[in-house]
Amino acid sequence: MKLSLQNFSTLVEGMAASVQGAATTLLDLTVGSVLRAILEANAAMALWMQWLIVQTLSTTRLATSSGADCDSFGADFGFTRLPAVTASGQVAFSRFTPSLQALIPVGSSVTTAANTQSFLVIADLTNPAYSAVQNGYVLAANIASVNALVVASVAGAAGNVQPGAVSLLSSAIAGVDMVSNPAALTGGLDAESDTAFKARFGTYLAGLSKATNVAIGGAVSAIMQGLSYSVVENVNQAQEMQMGHFVVTVDDGSGNPSANLLATVQQAVDAVRPVGTSFAVQGPVVTLANIAMTLTTDGSADHAQAVAAVQVAVADYIAALPVGGVLSYTRLAQLAYDAANSITNISGLLLNGAVTDVVPGSFGAVRAGVITVS
Repeated sequence: MKLSLQNFSTLVEGMAASVQGAATTLLDLTVGSVLRAILEANAAMALWMQWLIVQTLSTTRLATSSGADCDSFGADFGFTRLPAVTASGQVAFSRFTPSLQALIPVGSSVTTAANTQSFLVIADLTNPAYSAVQNGYVLAANIASVNALVVASVAGAAGNVQPGAVSLLSSAIAGVDMVSNPAALTGGLDAESDTAFKARFGTYLAGLSKATNVAIGGAVSAIMQGLSYSVVENVNQAQEMQMGHFVVTVDDGSGNPSANLLATVQQAVDAVRPVGTSFAVQGPVVTLANIAMTLTTDGSADHAQAVAAVQVAVADYIAALPVGGVLSYTRLAQLAYDAANSITNISGLLLNGAVTDVVPGSFGAVRAGVITVS
């Protein structure tokens, strides 16, 4: 239903015409008259009621809802917004005098130079320096530095920071003088946007009563943000024909999704798969992209700054490629030019030593290898 909206002047004019039409004598509707004041007061009330109607209509349809109204609409169908994701990465704790052993406890906090983002040290069982007994990372005697895994204290894209951004210890740690992040801290995502929420809701509804690719894709995408996937039918993991079998390849951007994530995807797909079929869930076959290029910048520009900007732009683009996504050779030049206005030319551009695209196949994903920009 389309609501015909009126502004204040139109309402007053309509009321004046109705009143004058019902009267047998000419009425005083000049500015300041009692009757005009009454009509204007009624028009103001009508405007307020009209606004309430518009608000009610906008919140009763997902397409016109926003924020909490989207959430409440989806909740009626058991559909929820994907939460924000925390950024993470490695930071290096170091010291000037490495004569004694030191311990970086789990829960220690570090921040950026401007004290705008804080990060907490968490356990990393794969790190040889981590001690479960001492609940921290051991900085052994005569060792100047040790790496530790940290996560942003607040989830969201704001936790993604560039190399060297982390430089402050929130509180003193005995035997530790400095902290820095040699590589960028990445992986942070804001909560799912209204646009993405609405798009995924359509996929969710479309797959409720159907055991199709759409249903499988909806089940996978509902697990967490940042997942990409491909579904290949009637083949097995050796890419040989096997009727009634399908393979789901999923990646979280790392190229090596955890066993827990793959198990979660397995359960989600099993809940919507067609009866009488079998399937497998796997991580991608990673193809590394080694990139080399030489930049020419104008004389007034900071060449090192342009190099860093290009490296970040290329790395971010490759990390966002989905499973099966092709890395275009010519796209790399575009990314470089867009990264810094000071770049006047690009030469020696090679992708894995050649000038051709990298095509990973339906089971594969392209991820960044060595990015050399000079």
